[in-house]
Order: sequence, then C-alpha cells, then structure tokens
Amino acid sequence: MSGEILSQAEVENLLSSLESQKPAATRRRPREKVTTYDFKRPERVGKEQMRALQTIHEGFARNFGAALSALLRSILEVKLTSVDQLTYSEFVFSLENPTCFNVLQAEPLEGNLILDLSPSIIYPIIDRLLGGGREPSPPVRRPLTDIELRLVGKITEIFLEELSKAWENVLQLKLEVVRVESNPHLVQIVPPNEVIVLVSFELALGDVRGMVNLCIPYNSIERIAGRLLANSWTGYRKLEPNEETARVVSHNLEEANVELVVELAQTTIRAQDLLELRVGDVITTSHDIHQPLVALVQGVPKFLVAPGVFKGHKAIRVLEVLPPEEPPTISDQLAPAASKNNA
Repeated sequence: MSGEILSQAEVENLLSSLESQKPAATRRRPREKVTTYDFKRPERVGKEQMRALQTIHEGFARNFGAALSALLRSILEVKLTSVDQLTYSEFVFSLENPTCFNVLQAEPLEGNLILDLSPSIIYPIIDRLLGGGREPSPPVRRPLTDIELRLVGKITEIFLEELSKAWENVLQLKLEVVRVESNPHLVQIVPPNEVIVLVSFELALGDVRGMVNLCIPYNSIERIAGRLLANSWTGYRKLEPNEETARVVSHNLEEANVELVVELAQTTIRAQDLLELRVGDVITTSHDIHQPLVALVQGVPKFLVAPGVFKGHKAIRVLEVLPPEEPPTISDQLAPAASKNNA
C-alpha cells in the first residue's frame, strides 16, 4: 500500500472530501462591500435632489452676477462652488465673525433660511457703490453701520429677486429678510445637529474674492422633496408648443401696439437753413406727388400708400403690401468691400 501512487483524480476527490467536512464557520465567505455611515452627519437629501439644487443655483449664479454687475457698473463674477450637506453647527462655526447674517422667510416653505454675505466681499462692493476706486482696500473687521446696511439691502434685494426666479419652476417663493445679525452664533433657526443644505457662491470683483452662502434647512424642503426629483423637475426643460399656446401668443401679439410711420420724402438741407426755418416755410423735394409713399411698421417697410383726408383727418390708403425683406447674404455683405478694393 505504501508503494502505491495516487492518481490526480484520487487526490482531488480526497481534498474535496476534506473541504466538505470543515465546520461552516471556518469556510471563507465572499467579501462584502462596507460603507461607513456617520450618524452625526446623516445624508438625508438624495443625490437626485442635490443634482436638481445644483442645476437651479448654477443658473441663478449667472443671472445674479449679471444683475449685480449692472448695479455696480463693473464686472462681478459669481460662481457656484459647492452644494453640500452638513449640520447647522458646522455651518455656523465655519463663518467669519462679524459677518452679514440675514435670516430669510421663504413662504410657503416652513422655517427660515440663512443668507450669509462675507465681509471680505461686502465691504469692497459697498466701497464701489459709494464711488470708491478700483484699488483693493484693507480688510475690515467690524459690524456694518446703518448706512452700510441700507446699501447691502440693495444687494440682498437683487439676490432674493433672482433666487425667486430660479425657483419659480419648482415652487413660487415669497422671500423677504426678517432679521440681520453680525454675530452668527446669536441665531439658531434649527437645532445644532439638524441637517442643512449649504449652497456656496464665490464672488470676484477684480482681485478681491469672497463667499456668499445660502443655508437651506432640510426640514424646510422636506415637504417638497418630490418636486426636486429628476423625473418630475422641469426647471430647464424646453416645452413643446401646442395649439393653445400658439393661440394665446397670437392673441397677445394682436393686442400689441406698434409704431406706424409714413415717409413723405427725403432731401438734404444745410444746417444754417434748418436753423432758420419758420412756420409756413416750404421745403422742396424731388418726390413726385403722384408716386406712392412708403409706410414703415416698427422701422420696417411694410406698405405702399397714398396720402389723403378722411373725415377731416390726414389719412393714408394702402395700395400694396411689400414683400418681407430678406436678410443680406454673405456675398451681399462682401460685395461693397470688393467694389471698394477694385476702385
């Protein structure tokens, strides 16, 4: 027996029988993927809702930057930097002190929202509103004065107006500032461990940069969370026209006022003669009275007309409808330049 050699098949059968006799606890289990979960920072807002919030505020950032640039008469860039979930205490302790801490009421949402304006960008904006130069001023660390609060109120008003427009496809928000504080630790709109959505924007005015933060508590948007899903949110989706929409647009266009001008003639006159004109003077032109006149609608030639009188009032009679003007082609635009070069 000791001199016998086992075949490969017998060796495999022996190993398989030994494997089947092992206790179940000693057998290897497939490795499972483990995901860590922090109970102090629970993620209560879904990924689709976070994507919807990011899309809403990306469009808002562009519009807010354009509106604020028009107010300052200077280019101010606004960029959405992040949309994150964290606790209210983490948000408050990350802010500067003092700061411009605005408590917002956003009906019909429950509770309050927070708009924080960083002093590092607010004071340069105030300086620009008051006619200051383009040189960056030294950083200021003090609460805003009453005059400065009034000026910041214009910025806040633009922010709320554009934010309301950005949200109108999800919910009609009525936004207003109910309280302004310089110390963020004095305001507690939700418990410290409550989850909030923090939307952060970076403002750049020349070489100066600063942050603007919008704090949205989860309990404020929990009731409308279903409207922020990708399959139901239609904030930036182009709707297909239908008969009802076309009828409404056509009706509104028919009621619109347009300017109608009749061009009597064209001529040239010296500036001195123009200044010496008096009531009753006659200006001669080369236009034949038997030739029709051109009527322009909003500056576009539309009709050939004849002048006349109707019930004691000056009037015109439409003789012919002019064909619509076709936009000039590239060859038409290049033709004058080519003839000029040939000349």
